[in-house]
Amino acid sequence: MESLFVLVPLALIFIVVAIKVFSWAVHSGQYDDLDTEAHRILFDDSPAKPLERKPLKQAPLEQPPLEAVSSGMKKPAPQKPSAASPKA
Repeated sequence: MESLFVLVPLALIFIVVAIKVFSWAVHSGQYDDLDTEAHRILFDDSPAKPLERKPLKQAPLEQPPLEAVSSGMKKPAPQKPSAASPKA
């Protein structure tokens, strides 16, 4: 019950502040024209110029050796037989 003695005046102060902020916004012109700003984003400010397309100059492609293309992977290097392996 004692908390109501604090909460009710705080709520009334909050309501008064909210009404003052709203009245300031109305009198300063914040709500004068809502439609223009909403529609302005949909239209361009100036007409766009058409882009000129120029053909691209491409450098000749270097082709990899035929071995790399056909196998798709590098071949493993040949392994030398080790001298420590026992012969049967």
